[in-house]
Amino acid sequence: MLSRSLLFVALSCAAVGASADSVPSVEATTLPVVTAKSGLTIEDVRTFTSVYNLVKQAYVEDVGDKQLMEAAIKGLLSGLDPHSEYLTQRQLTELTEDTSGSYAGLGLEVLTVDGLLRVVAPIDDTPAERGGIKPGDVITRIDGKTVTAENVNDSVDLLRGHPGSSITLTVMHEGADEPADITLKRETIKVSSVRANWLEPGYAYLRVAQFQEDTGAELKRKLGKLKAKLKGKDAALRGVVLDLRSNPGGLLTAAVEVSDAFLESGTIVSTRGRLNENDLAFSATAGDMTDGAPLVILVDKGTASAAEIVAGALKDNHRGVILGQRTFGKGSVQTVLPLDDGHAVKITTARYYTPSGTSIQATGIVPDIELRDLKLTLRDSAPTLISERDLPNHLKGENESSDAEATSDTKPASLDDYALNEAMHVLKAIALRPGKTTKG
Repeated sequence: MLSRSLLFVALSCAAVGASADSVPSVEATTLPVVTAKSGLTIEDVRTFTSVYNLVKQAYVEDVGDKQLMEAAIKGLLSGLDPHSEYLTQRQLTELTEDTSGSYAGLGLEVLTVDGLLRVVAPIDDTPAERGGIKPGDVITRIDGKTVTAENVNDSVDLLRGHPGSSITLTVMHEGADEPADITLKRETIKVSSVRANWLEPGYAYLRVAQFQEDTGAELKRKLGKLKAKLKGKDAALRGVVLDLRSNPGGLLTAAVEVSDAFLESGTIVSTRGRLNENDLAFSATAGDMTDGAPLVILVDKGTASAAEIVAGALKDNHRGVILGQRTFGKGSVQTVLPLDDGHAVKITTARYYTPSGTSIQATGIVPDIELRDLKLTLRDSAPTLISERDLPNHLKGENESSDAEATSDTKPASLDDYALNEAMHVLKAIALRPGKTTKG
């Protein structure tokens, strides 16, 4: 079957729920047939046939031949790794929807592992994210039906549905003693993959939620609009925070474009597999949109796949500081091969490597500065410590401001976002150093 046309190169954590990390190839490619090192024996064939016949004869209910063969194919692929699978026509349609960023569902990226339906990450501003679902959560029931190893793939399909329809997920949060029921309403998810705004004058915030077909162009467009508003003493960027937290991945080409936006030169990523067609390398082109401004990249355990490519490229090229938690560790490439008009096989065909030649498969990217998962809160009351200006009859300072001015402190970038506040501290520390080069 490997001789069919190559349709997609994939970098996914899961091909359902929110986005399937796949990218259309530039042209159709014919893959050569690879001869297995050790072939099947007649006993292997007899064993399979015997099991097949026993199921047909003795299973409690009658099972059709087509259903059995499809189950056998699914089992063959799912036994390889969590990312190889058999795709139905519906799943192929969803694959196309995912890369365009528009579909009807909850906004969840999920992964099936050992019969469990585990959340990789919810997408920003979707029913899943607003409902409180977090990376690492396990979905144990869907509308009261238990998710098991036997029905986990079918359960994934239930996450999608008509906009406006409701669904109740029973979710086990990490560290929780018992599961919680969360009722969500499906929506048409039109995901804008990039958000951009100012944290403080001169300090830009770029949030990439996932990597879609237009993510690279969208990031450049929104960053360009921010830069156009710079005036006076803030006419140049002082620093940029690139937020890749809970980013489940996406298109390889989009990851390359985003990396290239911050790099003047150097390797971005390479892939290597058994076939020569899977040995690829991508390099940066001249032109850093930030003009070398200090860069901090925020990551966490939900930063996966294509998002890890960006983090790895910027880290290995010493372009920015990686801040946060060890990433997900999904370092393999999937290829989608058509079987007929309505079915295809998604199979792992290569590993990808960061510019230093490192595979992050199952290990992830270790941040330069590791952070705990903490949250900032305001004090209930002001601290009791006093300063000189609080003493009665103190000598008036030449630059002492009025009480109103003294209490009008600038608000932090985001009071309850500990990691973002730390990123700002790092950026300001880098900005105080001579020169623009940042070391990862």
